[in-house]
Amino acid sequence: MDNNPFPRSMMIPCLIAFAGLLLCACSTGPREAPIEKLKQNLTDIPTYSIVLDDMKTEGNFQERYYHRYRVVNPDASEEGTTGWLEVPERYYKTNEPFLGMTLASKKDGELSSSVSPPGYQYVGDEQYGRWRQDSRGGSFWEFYGKYALISHLFGGFNRPIYRDDYNMYRQYRSRNTPYFGKDNRYGTNGSYTKKSKPNFYSRRVARDRAKKASFKQRVTKRTGRTRTGFRGRAGGFGK
Repeated sequence: MDNNPFPRSMMIPCLIAFAGLLLCACSTGPREAPIEKLKQNLTDIPTYSIVLDDMKTEGNFQERYYHRYRVVNPDASEEGTTGWLEVPERYYKTNEPFLGMTLASKKDGELSSSVSPPGYQYVGDEQYGRWRQDSRGGSFWEFYGKYALISHLFGGFNRPIYRDDYNMYRQYRSRNTPYFGKDNRYGTNGSYTKKSKPNFYSRRVARDRAKKASFKQRVTKRTGRTRTGFRGRAGGFGK
């Protein structure tokens, strides 16, 4: 008998909401990354991925740093997205290159903190799909119909993964090095990410412009005061 008070389709969203309430209730400034609280609340979920869905900074003189996460359970075709969660500055800057990528995952009960392109954890596993050949003889991964929504769950990740690309990912993973895909497709500077997350880039451009304008105003104001001071002293010497 299932004693779970939440329907299966609501498990991830409910756990995310609960984690968010805990983080807000005790937050006077983040001492640890909120992703750790998320993992604690997902202890009973054997397979999931936590993707860095968005990030931002606020404040001019004292910046504060925020992440938003997409949590995906492919076995249940289920996902949920957190609200904005404040993160420590060091953690933010460490993960700044990884927008849209998986920061943490658990597969069949085994936890991993390896950064990877979204969905790659399920490639090569015959539980989720199979290798096929395209018209030119290239080998690519095809998810079974049951898992065809994985591309949607990971936020528009719908391009085929070819075997040579996946083999390169495995080499990077064995060295515990983040893999950004062939031709730098993934991550904050990735070509795929720039197409799928326009709001992040427009927000970053607007913030950079505002900071430059503020700096220019401060310089102009200080320069004006300095020039006024020199003119005053010059007038004194001329008497």
